[in-house]
Amino acid sequence: MSEATATRARSDTGAALAPQRWLDSLSHESLESGALARLVADGLHGVAANPAALLHEISNCPAYQAVLPALRAAHSGPQDRLDALQAPDLRRACDLLAATYEGSSGRAGFVSADLPPFAAHDAPALLAAALRLHAAVGRPNLLVKVPATAAGIAAIEDIVHAGIGVNATLAFTPRHVSAVRAAHRRGLARRLQGMLSVQRIACVASMPVGPLNAAVDAQLGQCAAPLRGTAAAACARLAWRDLHADSGFAIFAAFGAVPQMLALTEASDAFTEHIALPGTVHVADATAFGAPRDAAPVSTPLQDDIDQALATIAQLARHGIDLETIGNDALAAGLTQFERTHRNLLALMG
Repeated sequence: MSEATATRARSDTGAALAPQRWLDSLSHESLESGALARLVADGLHGVAANPAALLHEISNCPAYQAVLPALRAAHSGPQDRLDALQAPDLRRACDLLAATYEGSSGRAGFVSADLPPFAAHDAPALLAAALRLHAAVGRPNLLVKVPATAAGIAAIEDIVHAGIGVNATLAFTPRHVSAVRAAHRRGLARRLQGMLSVQRIACVASMPVGPLNAAVDAQLGQCAAPLRGTAAAACARLAWRDLHADSGFAIFAAFGAVPQMLALTEASDAFTEHIALPGTVHVADATAFGAPRDAAPVSTPLQDDIDQALATIAQLARHGIDLETIGNDALAAGLTQFERTHRNLLALMG
């Protein structure tokens, strides 16, 4: 199958509410073999670059190894070399998903790529990195990954104001997701004040499910065993409720802006099917996307799920669980892991 053929991805009018499926790791091999093209043709809605997967592939992929000498000669710094190495694959993936992006009016069909994690507490550096990567790839359906730190939230406003879509990562709690949404809105407001278009400037808040459950479960005693594995689902449902109860976005929607989406990452396929929240993004590996699937039916009324989420949060609090503290600690731990991987990536660039 050619890459042009793969752009026949399904993009029906219900795409705004049906759950989206994203692949959690873009690879050069999946582009070369046609595997990503086949997934897109089967209904994949997006793909995210994964630093750990990239590190493994650069270390083992002959095609990457072959271009490293030329990159070292052409670019003075390791980060510039890394950007130049990734840009062609990011561009190719964006092109594969271009029809999905156009057919959904900019609500699906994204490729999400990381900014240097060392800039996570430096908003101007995050903006500069976003501008640099977006210019290098040159595709409207590229999203830049920005961590949900205080500086990251400030940077999201500036990046959105610059007209670039954002994937806010490590947003562990409903409060993190709310902060991302407010930053997205501030960036859009500044564009409207400057008489600039607000159309198709996407914002995704990515909530890591597995790490949040693991962090909460580690603090639960034996008497709270029934609550194990419940925190992430509760947080996801409350974050989703807040997103969809936000009537204040209507003024931006009137000018063609697309609302923020909630992505559930590092979760089992069974988990994302179970919560069945309309309009969410489910990020998983390729084994979960072997064949097209329709959206899972909602087996219980959504309000029942929200009520259950509120009850779960209250029960966790009674057992001494402070979700904000745990979420912030998990964010810091995630950044440390990303920094370690990125440092190794830069070392490979020479």
